[in-house]
Amino acid sequence: MMYKTKLSLHDANGQRKYLNEAELRRFLACTKNKPVHIRLFCQLLFYTGARISEIHNLSVDRLDFANKTVVLETLKKRRRGVFREIPLPDFLLEDLETYTQNLQTSDPSGRLWNFSLRTASRYVKTIMDEAQIDCVRGSSKSLRHGYAVNAVQKVPITLVKKWLGHCNLETTAIYLDIIGSEERVIAKTVWVM
Repeated sequence: MMYKTKLSLHDANGQRKYLNEAELRRFLACTKNKPVHIRLFCQLLFYTGARISEIHNLSVDRLDFANKTVVLETLKKRRRGVFREIPLPDFLLEDLETYTQNLQTSDPSGRLWNFSLRTASRYVKTIMDEAQIDCVRGSSKSLRHGYAVNAVQKVPITLVKKWLGHCNLETTAIYLDIIGSEERVIAKTVWVM
């Protein structure tokens, strides 16, 4: 017998599990005053919608400055070696290039981050607290969900599927099930004024 978990953007109490646009902006604003390694780590999460472990495992050779992308290994698959490429904003690429040049002189391993995954989660949680985002939304997963909700409103869902590393379009489609201000923005496009 197969059991299928229904994916939802709300928890058992009906609380939203994704960051809305205002919360996303607050999170990003709070990253800007952090030390460079924390700022870049959190901004990569913000601009890619990646899982925290995927950004944590990132190495210098996965930053494609010529193509202006980051190549992430999808770590939720049952096998290794599944990659996806996500475009990055120019300013973030410039900051990453400076960071990696300084890193290469001091860390020959090629890893971008010398902190643990648990510490990475603490960094994200600290910024969430500073941005006054708490409860179920105060996590890297809610940041990923917020990225996806925002993205499906602006780009084709197939592209969002690729960027998130989903196997099935059905998984990505949950991000179309939104409420609140995001739904109102979409609804305004069909209201007759």
